[in-house]
Amino acid sequence: MADRMSTRVRYDRIRDNGAISRTVNGHLKRKERANRDKRMKKLIGEGKYPYTPAVQSWLSTQLGVPFTQISEAQAKEAAK
Repeated sequence: MADRMSTRVRYDRIRDNGAISRTVNGHLKRKERANRDKRMKKLIGEGKYPYTPAVQSWLSTQLGVPFTQISEAQAKEAAK
């Protein structure tokens, strides 16, 4: 049977592994956000108003207002 690991050592290991995980995942998320921005801008350029819910959500987040308050001109401007 394995020796019991102290609580402090376990929590230190959990903390350290969490920090590594956040760093790795942060880099992956940054790349995915860039890909998503490029994809949404392309969809706005090719599509017509009103857009799909995914594009509406992205526009709403980018402009900081609900989609119902976003005009087509504002959407095209955000896609540049």
